[in-house]
Amino acid sequence: MNEPLRVAVVGSGPAGFYAAGALLAGGAEVDMLERLPTPWGLVRLGVAPDHPKIKSVSRAFEKIAAQDGFRFLGNIEVGRDVRHDELLDLYDAVVYAVGAQTDRRMGIPGEDLPGSWPATEFVAWYNGHPDFQHLHFDLSGKRAVVIGNGNVAVDVARMLALTKEELDPTDTTDPAIDAIANCGIEEIVMVGRRGPAQAAFTTPELIELGELAGADVVVEAAELEGAEPRGTNSERNLEVLREYARREPTGKPRRIVLRFFRSPTAILGDDRVTGIQLVRNVLDEDERAVPTGETETLDCSVVFRSVGYRGVALPGVPFDESRGTIPNEGGRVGDRVYVAGWIKRGPSGVIGTNKKDATETVELLLADASAGLLSPRGPAGDITELLAERDLTCVSYEGWEAIDAVETARGEPQGRPRVKLCTWDELLAAAAGERV
Repeated sequence: MNEPLRVAVVGSGPAGFYAAGALLAGGAEVDMLERLPTPWGLVRLGVAPDHPKIKSVSRAFEKIAAQDGFRFLGNIEVGRDVRHDELLDLYDAVVYAVGAQTDRRMGIPGEDLPGSWPATEFVAWYNGHPDFQHLHFDLSGKRAVVIGNGNVAVDVARMLALTKEELDPTDTTDPAIDAIANCGIEEIVMVGRRGPAQAAFTTPELIELGELAGADVVVEAAELEGAEPRGTNSERNLEVLREYARREPTGKPRRIVLRFFRSPTAILGDDRVTGIQLVRNVLDEDERAVPTGETETLDCSVVFRSVGYRGVALPGVPFDESRGTIPNEGGRVGDRVYVAGWIKRGPSGVIGTNKKDATETVELLLADASAGLLSPRGPAGDITELLAERDLTCVSYEGWEAIDAVETARGEPQGRPRVKLCTWDELLAAAAGERV
């Protein structure tokens, strides 16, 4: 009888778990390697804390993790603890589902001034990512500017506007709740380079802005003139935006101002951010934003740049610098190497998009295996032997469940889903009794 296919899935976000589920259904055994002690990727550390329903997708991942043939190997970083070529010795195939771990740059003067932040870092901070808890966001000024018109930009704008009463029932970290609830921000300006019809945010997220307890939403009717829908989502967005333009402010303590047809040309300040310069755009026949030369300056004390995520190269693995992805054909990178999720296609789509994407990759992998196209793996044994030789602390799935139990127990008395452990030491200590 042939041995089952042994596959390493690197990354434990939605793409990784959907790939693992498809592999297990195809009769393979799966080891999932994750650099953090915790799984779920952006479901845990990227989805806004006031969106618990979206986080509930992890229930499906828990069912995958409970299947025979699945192992979670947390706190193991590929490229640091184990090399790509070593994985190819240990497994019949490797699927990289490492997402897009950094932000795209705007390439404008002042981008690196103190007070100018990638939205990715702010999101990771308030969600309790252990790599970002040392950061200090000065929110004492009156105006914040968010660059971008996608759902991450909307999340950042909304989070900055939430009241303490809205934040308290969430799993936002306590320091973030205190910082946001007590900040000096009175106005949050969200800036998009194209028009309202081209905005990438989805309608439910846009509607939420108008339901905030402590913030009015302001849209200038003039910026909506002539806007033609570009599909169902665009049509619904325009309906909501027109309703906002008709609203009279009610005097809430904060306001969210949505601006369109503007691009930042410089972030201003000497020692820290004091303002931002914007240029007005028009759209060409291909709906690309073209600057007019007409500029304006907004005073502000903090800028959050949300112009897209970008993948990071892995040692020994091909990488397309221009696209920020691992080059592939339908998910196949080369002999026994595959990709799924954002590192495959770029940062697009919603969580569910990754299911079809990962299934496509796994179907190709299993077809390659059936056709005898996978070269033989090396003679190495089990990865746990290699990790033990290197005296590495590896967190098992039971270790993650121990972390989960501590966090949910901390949250229960406060009526919160969890109070997260936010440092590497706390996470590893909670998992200490359940290491591979």
